[in-house]
Amino acid sequence: MKRKLRVGLFGIGLDTYWPQFKGLKPRLESYVRVVQKKLERPGVEVVNLGLIDNPKKALEAGHQFREADVDVIFLHVTTYALSSTVLPVVQRAKVPVIILNLAPAAAIDYEKFNKMGDRTAMTGDWLAFCAACPVPEIANVFSRAKIDFHQVTGMLHEDPVCWNEVDAWIEAARVAHTMFHNRLGLMGHYYGGMLDIYSDTTLQCATFGGHLEILEVDELAALRREVSPKQIRDRVAHFQKVFAVQPDCSQVELERAAKTSVALDRLVKEHALGSLAYYYMGTGSVENEDAISSIILGNSLLTARGIPVAGEYEVKNAQAMKIMDSFGVGGSFTEYYAMDFTDDVVLMGHDGPGHIKIAEGKTKVRPLKVYHGKVGRGLSVEMSVKHGAVTLLSVVETADGKLKLLVAEGKSVAGPILEIGNTNSRYKFSIGARKFVNDWNAHGPAHHCAVGVGHIADKIDKLGKLLGVEVARVC
Repeated sequence: MKRKLRVGLFGIGLDTYWPQFKGLKPRLESYVRVVQKKLERPGVEVVNLGLIDNPKKALEAGHQFREADVDVIFLHVTTYALSSTVLPVVQRAKVPVIILNLAPAAAIDYEKFNKMGDRTAMTGDWLAFCAACPVPEIANVFSRAKIDFHQVTGMLHEDPVCWNEVDAWIEAARVAHTMFHNRLGLMGHYYGGMLDIYSDTTLQCATFGGHLEILEVDELAALRREVSPKQIRDRVAHFQKVFAVQPDCSQVELERAAKTSVALDRLVKEHALGSLAYYYMGTGSVENEDAISSIILGNSLLTARGIPVAGEYEVKNAQAMKIMDSFGVGGSFTEYYAMDFTDDVVLMGHDGPGHIKIAEGKTKVRPLKVYHGKVGRGLSVEMSVKHGAVTLLSVVETADGKLKLLVAEGKSVAGPILEIGNTNSRYKFSIGARKFVNDWNAHGPAHHCAVGVGHIADKIDKLGKLLGVEVARVC
């Protein structure tokens, strides 16, 4: 089910002012409408309750937001207002709140203001500029009520810094919304002995929301039996279009991968999956081994479609990949490959599927006679992440039974890679390769992480705040 992100908006004022200062209320109401227009965008529904100016309206507003099922609230401070006008709204709604402390202009025109002559009119004009006045009062009450709050301070107009920050909050809220409604498929079992990737799946649901769908590899194998020759031909043709299929890839292996890819698409559709973590050996079952050893191309296509697939049953990294992809920056499965001290870069990649939408050039398909550390052989993908800014994300399960987000920003740089049929990139970090590795490892993450294009650590930090999850940034 596709549900829009619902953003609550309300402005605050003091009803005592309206009979005292002509025109003040409609002026402030127009400010709230401006904010509404700036919050509106595709996939987002803004629930605007207008100007709340007394405790009675505040209580009703809290009920209205709760009935509307808003995901986050923007509180637009337009002028001085009593904290008793604010607290009931947020208390009842029980969702994260971002305080917008927005001035209508960069500064008051002091000369024009002081020439107004009518001190009552002057006070009314000043009150339209005094958004900052009640923010300490609101912050004090929220703190004492143990309500987490976040702030954006700036101008209503011509302030890209302010509105970029608001955009980042909405993006973070949208990703939190996506994660809450995501269906993560778990197919197979953990890679035996890889203790760092074992995860408390109930903790994942408690932190991010979402549903975990337990899947049998046997179901995938059964679906493969129903794939028609035409579907196989069409999928092989699609492979040739999407990938740079190398000449040494046999037709037999392409058809085997195509058969699995078509079956995977059906599996995903029937279970309405938004992501998948898998690993299986299939030893003793020819059909299961055949399915698992031919799965990489199909999983790469799924990942490119916004259904990230994590190998080795790495649940935490499936979540990290989904977060990155939901931010629109990709989210490819990766781990340390080697360090290059000459060029001060870290080589990172992984076997299995890659996020072909964030590849530097066309992703190559190569045949492998052996999947190192795994059962079987077949086709694999080789790609580097687009050169330029990148962000790394790891979902870390801590010793005290919590989750935290570990993030680093760097660059994917050109240079030689290992042409071994795996994803493989060269990453450079502002703190240097040595310090990056030491600092990243110090947080105790699993050895996998997700990499996406662009620098989005600020957005991930906001996501952590909305979820109540610690965010640690290495660089």
